[in-house]
Amino acid sequence: MFEGIIFRDRREAGLKLSQLLQKYRGEECVVFGIPRGGVEIGYYVARELNCLLEVIIPRKIGAPLQPELAVGAVAEDGTVYIEEEVAELVGVSEEYIRSAVVRELELIKKRLKVYRGEVEIPELSKYKVIVVDDGVATGATMIASLRFLRKKNCSRLICAIPVAPPETIHKLRREADEVVCVATPTPFYAIGQFYQDFRQLTDEDVLYYLSHSKRLIK
Repeated sequence: MFEGIIFRDRREAGLKLSQLLQKYRGEECVVFGIPRGGVEIGYYVARELNCLLEVIIPRKIGAPLQPELAVGAVAEDGTVYIEEEVAELVGVSEEYIRSAVVRELELIKKRLKVYRGEVEIPELSKYKVIVVDDGVATGATMIASLRFLRKKNCSRLICAIPVAPPETIHKLRREADEVVCVATPTPFYAIGQFYQDFRQLTDEDVLYYLSHSKRLIK
């Protein structure tokens, strides 16, 4: 039933990922988790590295009539990343993108109120920043997040994920100073295929992990 499973759950994935990041233990680091699953991963990584945990909220821009297909993503400051080949393939217009960005930014604001109280992420020049999710497929939301955090002048920008397809790793390496990934299996259909337990998390779950961590933003 679980052929191809790599991780029992997000806890195991976070612990395995943290093993690959041990060189950062004891350094000035902030782990940024992408909700919701990335915050659980980030909780374990931050705990094992004894560093800060924070939340960053990108939103995927879905294709018309195919919302699960990412044509891009937007970060909380309005940084937009577009998958040009996908956008051209499905024929999305600039007007569609602009409208989608406005809509997704409104949803981001609502999530920020819940997770971070609308407090902006400060300058990060003294920190190494590790951005985590429970996996990436196209990488759109991760890339939007990395581009946003790059503007905060962090001393090093690391993308850390449990699982991703090999072709996405190549894209991420153009955006981060370092990409750390536990596994790059093929064929890759969905992140959940590599987890035995990939239950959907709630806002309460995210708030639990944040409240039990050392935060960048108090």
